[in-house]
Amino acid sequence: MKFAVIVFPGSNCDADMYHAISDALGAEAEYVWHHATSLQGFDGILLPGGFSHGDYLRSGAIARFAPIMKAVIEAAKEGKPVLGVCNGFQILLEAGLLPGAMKRNEGLKFICRPAVLTVENEKTMFTAGYEKGQEITIPVAHGEGNYECDDATFNELEKNGQIIFRYKDNINGSRHQIAGIMNEAGNVLGMMPHPERAVEALLGSDDGLALFQSIVRNWRETHVATT
Repeated sequence: MKFAVIVFPGSNCDADMYHAISDALGAEAEYVWHHATSLQGFDGILLPGGFSHGDYLRSGAIARFAPIMKAVIEAAKEGKPVLGVCNGFQILLEAGLLPGAMKRNEGLKFICRPAVLTVENEKTMFTAGYEKGQEITIPVAHGEGNYECDDATFNELEKNGQIIFRYKDNINGSRHQIAGIMNEAGNVLGMMPHPERAVEALLGSDDGLALFQSIVRNWRETHVATT
């Protein structure tokens, strides 16, 4: 399985994401600059954290119009796994690939520390390596991670099992402590915590590794089943 790590001006977690895939996971990864227009040959798409275009206007609002985003949207429509972490999540929201929006954290302070998450849905291509209700420790580093949506959207997320991770504690004001959601089709996941920074116990936690392993396992099972 080959992953594309999309790089925008201001991305600062692209190297972490690349390391998680190529070194910790042992899969193939390649950086793709935001000016590219094709993702042909890639099986999974990763949008890393950072401050794309300096977070001007709103976080992710400019990156959403990058040439590569047409290819990201097309890959999502084709059913390829797309993971957006932190700023990558914000970009997915701005691009309409996921519902809702981000606001400034409660207290208006940047939060950078380990956070305990609860796995809300283990029956996805991203979370098959976890158990429902499992608590995992994943670092957060964001100033605009306060997820918000209207009542109708929240009810749909709940009904469809699209809320994938919740914060155990209310760290940023997110509605119902939402830390990560996926699209209804189940192949696009956005999350504010950084699983790529939790793939080695030496770094304090390897709880994020199972997420990447789940993606690869699902791809292999699907690929074998269709070839």
